[in-house]
Amino acid sequence: MTDPIADMLTRIRNASRASLPLVEFSHSRMKESIAQVLKREGYIADCSIEGGPIKKLRLKLKYQGRKGVIEGLRRVSSPGLRRYFGAKVVPRVLGGLGTAIVSTPKGVMTGFEAQKQNVGGEVLCFVW
Repeated sequence: MTDPIADMLTRIRNASRASLPLVEFSHSRMKESIAQVLKREGYIADCSIEGGPIKKLRLKLKYQGRKGVIEGLRRVSSPGLRRYFGAKVVPRVLGGLGTAIVSTPKGVMTGFEAQKQNVGGEVLCFVW
């Protein structure tokens, strides 16, 4: 069984380490939501959807000099072991320097936004 979100994160990680300007993968609404959060938090420069019947999600990566803005990505919840957290106990990444991306009943958002809106959910990944 493959994990499409883990595949997306691995492609972003590999492209960032190889200093590639763009990374492209198949589209899904969950991947698009994660990409929108990454863009909003300033980890990537842009995201766009391209293609006709088979859509592709294209991300433009962001760099500071020769180093990528994204230093690390880690999948937390997987299809084999889901990780859920309540509204009051959303985990902090690197003492607040990173971002936890959470899937909630109100949509995909950061852990900080989920705490503000007092909703819990499945922690998809950590980004720092």
